[in-house]
Amino acid sequence: MKKAIAVLLMVMLSGCSQMQIDQISQSQPALKIEEYFNGKVYAWGIFEDRFGTIRRQFQVEIDGNWDGQTLTLDEQFLYDDGERDQRIWEITSSNPGRYEGRADDVIGSATGTSQGNALNWQYDIDLKVGDGSWRVTFDDWMLLQQGGVLINRAYVKKWGFTIGTVTLSFMRGDAMKEAPFSL
Repeated sequence: MKKAIAVLLMVMLSGCSQMQIDQISQSQPALKIEEYFNGKVYAWGIFEDRFGTIRRQFQVEIDGNWDGQTLTLDEQFLYDDGERDQRIWEITSSNPGRYEGRADDVIGSATGTSQGNALNWQYDIDLKVGDGSWRVTFDDWMLLQQGGVLINRAYVKKWGFTIGTVTLSFMRGDAMKEAPFSL
């Protein structure tokens, strides 16, 4: 009986569909990360645990440089508790719409697929938790909106289960001058 319940549960869980990049491949405006992240970009984000409780809030200042081959992103993080962190990405594209990226805290390399206004970016990372770290998988979905705002929803998984989500809003430095608010 226990085996039957376990098999039934696995079948039910495997039937849960995830968003696929081709579902939004015609959406506009088109996202070209080499263009979007070339220059200064700012982001504001939150991390929610699996129960929807906001655990952290943060800001990111990104200096991006596209040299025609490699997109380098120098990300400077400032968390609501005063902690600071940095991640430097080196991202390349061997085929249109396909990306590979590396950063010091990423295990192996990140892979991404871009179509329409979307980029799906996946990677494993040793995430700092207290005095230690957890190896988790990030499944990022970046969606470019009219007006140049890029929304990122990342599902953070451990052992295949979502343990939290990260939500970020990006805005290019040049667009900040036209924003309907002042910082």
